[in-house]
Order: sequence, then C-alpha cells, then structure tokens
Amino acid sequence: MSKSDFRQVCLERLKQSSPYTKRVRDAKINSILEQLLVYCSFKQILCYWPMGFEADIRKTILKMWQRSTVYLPFMDGVSFKMVPLRYPLERKAFGIYEPRDSYRKYNVIDVAIVPVVGVDGSLGRIGFGKGMYDRFFPTLKTKPFTIFVQSSVCRTMRNLCDDYDVQGDMLVTPRGVYSLRKTNVKRTTRRQCNRHCKRASRIFNFKKDYSRPF
Repeated sequence: MSKSDFRQVCLERLKQSSPYTKRVRDAKINSILEQLLVYCSFKQILCYWPMGFEADIRKTILKMWQRSTVYLPFMDGVSFKMVPLRYPLERKAFGIYEPRDSYRKYNVIDVAIVPVVGVDGSLGRIGFGKGMYDRFFPTLKTKPFTIFVQSSVCRTMRNLCDDYDVQGDMLVTPRGVYSLRKTNVKRTTRRQCNRHCKRASRIFNFKKDYSRPF
C-alpha cells in the first residue's frame, strides 16, 4: 500500500465516523491534551484551529492561552508561519481561521500539536497531502516535542512516509495515547523529547496496546 492509498483509507474512515459521537471523542482528546500540556509545563505552544474532520481542540487552546503563549498557523505561500493567537480570527483559504498577521518572526516553540489523517509505523505524519507542515518544520530553530492528534484512529505498522515527512513523538486519539517508546522502532530523539515522554508516561502509563495495526 502506498502513502496516497493509505491516506484515502484514513479519509474514508473519517467520513464514516459517526457525527453523534464526535463530541465525546473530542472531549476525550481535550482531556488528555490538557493533562499532558499542563503536566509537562509547556510554555510556547503551536496549535491548530480545527476544521472539517479534525479533532476540535478549541477547549484546550483557550485553557492553555491563559497560562502559556499559544500560536496558530498563518498561511504564507505554500507553507505557513506561526503567529500569536489573538481575536478576531479571519476565515482564509481552505476555510482555515487565522489571527491577524504578525511581522515578527517566531521560530522557537516547546511543543507542536498537529492534526493527522493517518500515521505509519514510525509515527510519520500522513496529512491532507499539501505538505505545509513538512515545509514549516525545517524553519524552526529546534525541533519541538510533537504531538499528533487524530479524531478517528487510523494507523499502519508499515513505514510509508518519506524522510521529509514530519515525525511525531506522541499520538493522542480518543482511545488513548501512543508513544514510540512502546515499539521496537529505532529512532533517535532529543533529550528533551525523551524527558517529556517519561513525564507523560507517569500520568498515562501507555496502557493501551498500540503494537498492532488498526
């Protein structure tokens, strides 16, 4: 199966997800994210403003906005830059809501919360195929701890992603939390990422078995 084929499988799964259970699924995701962000004391946070089938994390965004600096993506050509969250938000291309532009350049964050359509065996990101996050991450001064968020679980144990695709340190779904620390995949992470994974494991313990494909 190719990456594009798997993307279509995941998109179909998202479309077939019951709209009646979305509120429950979003509530579970928000609960996990809030615990994780507070416990790990993240101060500079890149989030996304939800659209379409993406998990609605606005509750988490607004809570973290009170204690941390929260950034949102701002479309910039074929990629985006991050700007501080401030109201009012304006609806732009693809139905994305953005804050007003900031002419100051921001390139340092502690954590990035990124929506995914699917993930592969190395926790590589499969998005909507536009490559915006793949172009954005190399512009950061250091690699942030990266949390993928998935409204409906869709993962394969095969390695489908390319070298330039964003890799996550943790996956949050309505069914629980997954970390690469629970797999046999060999991957070098920054010391800070390992520290955050260890801290997160104290509250989540990674009890859910994610060693098999979904």
